[in-house]
Amino acid sequence: MRIGELAALAGVTTRAVRHYHQLGLLPEPRRRANGYRVYGLRDAVELARIRRLSELGLSLEEVRDVLADDYGRELREVLGELDADLARQEADLRRRRQRLAALMAQRDLHPDDPVSPEMAALFTRIPAQAQGLLAKERQWLAMLDTAASPQVKDEIVAMLGPMADDPAFVQRVADVYAAMDEVSDPDDPRVARVARELLDLFPAGVLPGDGQEMLDSPFGAAFLADLTPGQAAIVRHAFQLLGERDTR
Repeated sequence: MRIGELAALAGVTTRAVRHYHQLGLLPEPRRRANGYRVYGLRDAVELARIRRLSELGLSLEEVRDVLADDYGRELREVLGELDADLARQEADLRRRRQRLAALMAQRDLHPDDPVSPEMAALFTRIPAQAQGLLAKERQWLAMLDTAASPQVKDEIVAMLGPMADDPAFVQRVADVYAAMDEVSDPDDPRVARVARELLDLFPAGVLPGDGQEMLDSPFGAAFLADLTPGQAAIVRHAFQLLGERDTR
């Protein structure tokens, strides 16, 4: 058989056959005097084996190891690992479909809603707004849910969860954020008052240190830049008051 006939018999392409030759998966027959390779039935058997194993999901490196083992011990081990990997993929697919079903069941769906189940549960207890500071807070939390480490995400949910379970506290947050939305000028006389109201939302010990290190970090700088000048002034003043509060 010529290479095209071999490939057609095994149901693969001639390019695949040449690739298997390069990888050492399929022995390359000697060329005859006319320069053509001639393949036999044994080559077709080996090529069919490569195809079957590949269709099971084995990598070509794994196929090579399996074919080198005449007694099938390597094949049993590789198939066991493949089965375990497929089981993990199936479990992951089930979880993802359950999450998709929960999202599609929502009446109003926002681009920030596809977050982890823990953060999604938190979102259901936080008022949703199309604009303003509450809307930005939702965006920030969605970003942290995606980018932060599992430990940081757990800490965020652990801190905000009990607060979100208190309807009176949630309303206080909404009121303070609404007041912050009204302040655009850093010289606005309301800055000091709203800063105190903002700080009162956080019990002692909840915020790390005096908060200045966090404000000076790249994330803190980006956070302040995302606020209006008036809101940024309120946050800075609140952290200043935090340092004074913790030194008493």
